[in-house]
Amino acid sequence: MEPKELAREIARVLDEKKAVDIKVIETTEFTIISDFFVIASGTSNTHVKSLADELEYEIKKRFSVAPEGIEGRATGWILLDYGSVLVHIFQKESREYYNLERLWVDARLLDISDIVTEE
Repeated sequence: MEPKELAREIARVLDEKKAVDIKVIETTEFTIISDFFVIASGTSNTHVKSLADELEYEIKKRFSVAPEGIEGRATGWILLDYGSVLVHIFQKESREYYNLERLWVDARLLDISDIVTEE
């Protein structure tokens, strides 16, 4: 699966599971660690953990793709590493504090308005 399509499908799954403020940032021109960042928020620590668990399960079920690593399950910020796509799931306060969107302000936001119900 191409990185762009994987990033879009990850956004779709997160939207289905009621993640909020989902963004997909194309990082290809700015870093060698990934092609895309998917950033989303949960409404509570329990929701963040549930989003990560459900994302891992659904992407594995639908596309036979598993994350290469998962970090932060005990925190308000969980990172799922799908190689070319890094997924950051935050609690609102943690997302505002780290403000990854500001760090990647020069990168292009991928238009996902056709697959998410809330942007």
